[in-house]
Amino acid sequence: MLFSAYVNCFKIPELKKRLLFTLGLIALVELAKTIPCPGIDPLRLKELFANLNNNADNSGIMGMLNIFSGGAMEQFAIGALGIMPYISASIVLQLMTPVIPALNKMVREGESGMQQYNFIMRVLTVVISVVQGVMFSLAMMRGIDNSGSVVVNPGMGFIVQTVIILTGGAMFVTWLGEMITERGVGNGASLIITINIVARLPQALTSLYQLVFVGSSTGESQLTILHLLILVVLFVAVTVGAIMLTEGMRKIPIHYVQQRSFGGRSMGSAVSYLPLRVNYANVMPIIFAGAILSFVTMGLRYLVGVTNNSKVVFWFYSLLDYGSLSYIIIYAVLLLLFSFFWVANQFNPIQIADDLQKNNGYIPGITPGKATSDFLDHAMTRITLGGAFGLMILAVIPMLLAKSLNIPHTIGQFFGGTSLLIIVGVMLDTLRQIQTYLISRNYDGFLSKGILRNHTRV
Repeated sequence: MLFSAYVNCFKIPELKKRLLFTLGLIALVELAKTIPCPGIDPLRLKELFANLNNNADNSGIMGMLNIFSGGAMEQFAIGALGIMPYISASIVLQLMTPVIPALNKMVREGESGMQQYNFIMRVLTVVISVVQGVMFSLAMMRGIDNSGSVVVNPGMGFIVQTVIILTGGAMFVTWLGEMITERGVGNGASLIITINIVARLPQALTSLYQLVFVGSSTGESQLTILHLLILVVLFVAVTVGAIMLTEGMRKIPIHYVQQRSFGGRSMGSAVSYLPLRVNYANVMPIIFAGAILSFVTMGLRYLVGVTNNSKVVFWFYSLLDYGSLSYIIIYAVLLLLFSFFWVANQFNPIQIADDLQKNNGYIPGITPGKATSDFLDHAMTRITLGGAFGLMILAVIPMLLAKSLNIPHTIGQFFGGTSLLIIVGVMLDTLRQIQTYLISRNYDGFLSKGILRNHTRV
């Protein structure tokens, strides 16, 4: 049945066209990851990222960007920045929209307002690309953690040249993502990130095979078949957990009072639901917490060197030893704080209550107005707390694997954290869109029984 669903995808002309279009643009994204920027010594660059991949504590922002770029940063390719400047610009605008009236007005003005909003997002994407291009150009020239320069002829010429190339590559990938969203299947930006993460899977499987059956010459402990079975079971468990966390929601019933006239005038009502997502912030808390800890760690590492191993500085630096109990506690607290911060910034119970009242909607048993906003605020707080704890569990699993089994970060990223949540969320969303096309043409979907979320019957 599952195989027939994939076959049916190519029986619908419009869906077939969209799928082939999406695959073609993804191929162009992959091509941008293979063309290196000029002026880089490939051997020294390979040594640099080999060290980063084997030491998650030293990877920092560079390692995170390398994951999201699908390994393009390892080759310092023209698509090394990938879609991340666009994602960063989107996050910044989402955080600024509730507090800046002009942006909030644009979002509410319909298509014309969204055109202005998207223009601002593209300009901000260019600015972020330029800043990141300068940062990574300097990182290549100076080296990371005293690893030495990987640039053949360092200087201002290299910086200007590289910034132009990386910015152009980032905008090209961004344009491809927008085209996928408009004419393909799925959300283009999210799909590109997912493909980039999944592209690292063969390398992770190869590393795992070497650890189990070949052993390692780089210091990792050799795993046994029992360890491999445990990892397989753990992978299935965390994947199921990620799906539950992504799809989990509480549906608040909403009744709308309607006027209906049949000769005379009578009152009627319609029932709808307001979904409150368990993991409303999605992967944002993990990204924020990881970025902050990476910046703080890099700053403390620099201070350790310039202060000649000051006891106070070294003590703070030791607290952020990747995978240690103190690091996990600090990381978990940041996840909790950022989960509530994102919800407080994006979820507005007062506005929802006002919109319900204006449209003659109400929650059964709850008085419209302030009582409704208080009810929604209380319900969302409790749901967010549960979602934050679930997010903590998924986020720390890769750290525990790295410390307990000495598993490289390349493998551990698929057992939780940002990578797994992105893969699960984007895959489910893409399947829903394809499912809609199949059901509308009276074809069987990917599941033969039950309900796929978002009211798509299968």
